[in-house]
Amino acid sequence: MLTLDVKKTLPWILFLIFFAVLNETVFGVSTPAIQAEFALSSTGVSWMTTMFILFFGVGTIIYGRLSDLFSIRRLLGFGVILYAVGSAFGFAFQGNYATVLVGRALQGAGGSALPALVMVIVARYFAPEVRGQLFGSIGSVISFAAGIGPVIGGFVTSQMHWGWLFLIPLLTLVAFPFLMKVLPQEATKPGKLDFVGAGVLTLGLTAIILWLTYPDWYWLVAGLVLLAGFVARILTAREPFIDPKLFSIRPFRAGVITTFVLFGAFIGLNFLLPLMLHRVNGLDSQGIGLVLFPGAICGVFFGPFSGRMADRVGNHRVMVIGIALLGTSLLLSPLVLGYPVWVLSALLVFLFTGLTFFNTGVINGVSNTLPETETGVGMGVFNLAGFLAGAVGGAIVGRVLDAKALSDGGILLVVGIIVTAIGLWYIIAVRKRPVAV
Repeated sequence: MLTLDVKKTLPWILFLIFFAVLNETVFGVSTPAIQAEFALSSTGVSWMTTMFILFFGVGTIIYGRLSDLFSIRRLLGFGVILYAVGSAFGFAFQGNYATVLVGRALQGAGGSALPALVMVIVARYFAPEVRGQLFGSIGSVISFAAGIGPVIGGFVTSQMHWGWLFLIPLLTLVAFPFLMKVLPQEATKPGKLDFVGAGVLTLGLTAIILWLTYPDWYWLVAGLVLLAGFVARILTAREPFIDPKLFSIRPFRAGVITTFVLFGAFIGLNFLLPLMLHRVNGLDSQGIGLVLFPGAICGVFFGPFSGRMADRVGNHRVMVIGIALLGTSLLLSPLVLGYPVWVLSALLVFLFTGLTFFNTGVINGVSNTLPETETGVGMGVFNLAGFLAGAVGGAIVGRVLDAKALSDGGILLVVGIIVTAIGLWYIIAVRKRPVAV
């Protein structure tokens, strides 16, 4: 098996992951400003998140599948360039909400290459005994980017204008020449991409997201019909877009389901918290960012530790710690909404740290489950579950807020119960089950 030099490769992997995640969270605290500028409803402004996550999620599985056939080096270079093009477009045409959404879509289509291919690189080119540490480092950067994003977004929005946030991903171009040097040249492998299957899946998922955002029955019907067609396609195609045999691997299947629920809840909270802190506590964008920041710092410190712990004692203990911290934070949060904001900020430390621990265990377990020939598409499905869940989570929270169906505390409590339940289910489902390397 071809292996890469960790010292030469890891810094650029972490650099790309940072900017991929940052662009998911940096716009979050700008939601009130964007909503006011374009006179949008909560559902309407949620499309800033939904549009990015939709293209991001679908892109992860497409890049993952392509990585099983074509050079990761070329695919990653293409993604970085498209990411930069989308960012420049969004900045240039920030005066119109429709073109802003186009910019976010292009960012998602290009930026999705970053986590998709980075996960494949780690799973394919590094030995299983060091993957936990690598995934832990990646998780650390994810937590840091998720936390620093609101701080950066709040500062730029309050001191300048939210439109300047579009320029941040242009920094990924710095990594381009180094990636071309470090990553290996790979020959094209036999096989082909099922464009029909990819197209049907993309349209089906788009219809479902539209239904979640605008609850018209025909979007739901169209989505279900298209997804049923996709299932029929992968069961009958000679080279399906996703090999259905992947889902016969129980740890992989459980990991996908858990990631979908967990990240849907996390992105939904990322959409809710800025609006809640603005409405309940009267905080501006910069103040909101400062409340969320301490959790990110703790996630950074505990990421590498959780990875090393997973390599030494196994994923199970790491995930138990993670779900305990997640459950504690989310279930206690509704009880402190009337207290000073620093109390909620302290609880969010448990949230980010718990997410880092649990996510490290899940990713490490899933990567060790996949056969080498299906690494790309398998990690693509895994990433799709997480990032597409973000679009679903943001859309659902937007609808709940518009309908005033639950209070802010009620939403936090429901999310806490769901996250705790799915975490415990996953831990039980994969405990002491051997995985294939």
